[in-house]
Amino acid sequence: MQPRVVIAGTQSGVGKTTLATGLMAAMTKKGYDVQPYKVGPDYIDPGFHTAATERISRNLDSWMVSSDKLIELFDRNSQGADISIIEGVMGLFDGHRVDEGDGSTAEVAKILSAPVILIIDAGKMAQSGAALAYGYKHYDSELNLAGVILNRVSSDSHYQILKEPIEELGISVLGYIPRQESLELPERHLGLVPTSETSQMDDYIDDLAEVILQNLDLKELYNLAAETEEVEVKKKTLFSQTGPVSEVKLAVARDEAFNFYYEDNLDLLEENGVELEYFSPVFDTALPEDIAGLYIGGGFPESFLAELSDNQSMQKSIKEAIVAGMPVYAECGGLMYLTEAITDFEGETHSMVGSISGRIEMTDRLQAMGYAEAEVKEDNILLNQGDKVRGHEFHYSRLVSLPEDTTYAYRLTGGKGRDNRAGGILKDNLLASYLHLHFASNPAVIDNLIDSCLKFIEGSSY
Repeated sequence: MQPRVVIAGTQSGVGKTTLATGLMAAMTKKGYDVQPYKVGPDYIDPGFHTAATERISRNLDSWMVSSDKLIELFDRNSQGADISIIEGVMGLFDGHRVDEGDGSTAEVAKILSAPVILIIDAGKMAQSGAALAYGYKHYDSELNLAGVILNRVSSDSHYQILKEPIEELGISVLGYIPRQESLELPERHLGLVPTSETSQMDDYIDDLAEVILQNLDLKELYNLAAETEEVEVKKKTLFSQTGPVSEVKLAVARDEAFNFYYEDNLDLLEENGVELEYFSPVFDTALPEDIAGLYIGGGFPESFLAELSDNQSMQKSIKEAIVAGMPVYAECGGLMYLTEAITDFEGETHSMVGSISGRIEMTDRLQAMGYAEAEVKEDNILLNQGDKVRGHEFHYSRLVSLPEDTTYAYRLTGGKGRDNRAGGILKDNLLASYLHLHFASNPAVIDNLIDSCLKFIEGSSY
């Protein structure tokens, strides 16, 4: 298995995404083929990674995906790379719960036998940085904390004060990043602003790479990444097909408004013979021709409400497909788009597709955040009654004015809110939910979706 390293933080906000993206860009500039990853369910950070490396960044989530499947995905996606750089999530040991399968950065690092480089925000520290490094190194004896990067350092003399006591502990210090506000990434209500909405991103990443090249020891980083134990793929269970098993064309919404997809989900569909036809609900006038199903992922429809509302021809095309019985799966932003209307942060209401009875209201408070396991209440296009699948919720909108006879798809456990709560909406061959699913948590999703599309082909004139 290729050289690999995890870039972790002592906590959220220490500069993980900035540092990890800069390292990826700097290593790429040095001629390395870098495969980027993000621990956890985040969709936005991988966009920065992809822009920095020109290789698609992937999510590594040990709560949604079992260890064996995680190793299989990592091994497959790292093929051809010189080094894999993995950005952590939150603080190094922060996870879903205090036991196995917590989804923490530390757990993923241990599953992959990857060394960890810890980022410390040293802006208001001196020798105390050594105590912090010592604590993180010795908290978990199974974890290989191999080095430290010091962020927001005010001067070279400040760096020396920080560096010497850390190195006396036997922990490598790979360098530091000077305090520089221009290096901070912009944020919005769902976290960092996506690369698709950030102007001059190439220039920003180039500047970031130069700062990294000037201040960090990349040779030492690579050497640490190469000193890793071999991790064996015990059995390939996700990508074991010998050839296409279907001839299904699936339309996938992908543009500035809808772009939250786990790349492994799309790969799993293609592995099983599904042809993905991308389209834009913002700019295109109709769905692609000869499709047998529709997948509308999450994103930021709330940032493009006028454009989505004005595109009546696309709304009509989608509504007709749903009426005709086409299998349609929508997540979060996709769910929002299929309702009757969305009321934005300023109170203005914009008409949407209208296939789901109910409206969306944007709020200034987080409505749901966290992992959730869904138990299927009724057979649908993805799963059968009693099946379980895992995913993640994170949204500021709420669904209101639902009819009393609404059919719910899931019984949800976990996330923000009570357990055993209803989730997801079923309407004929439409399944829409706030839950972002990782298909590898239950690969039966793939077979069932393909089967639903094939049944539609056999029985529809759409």
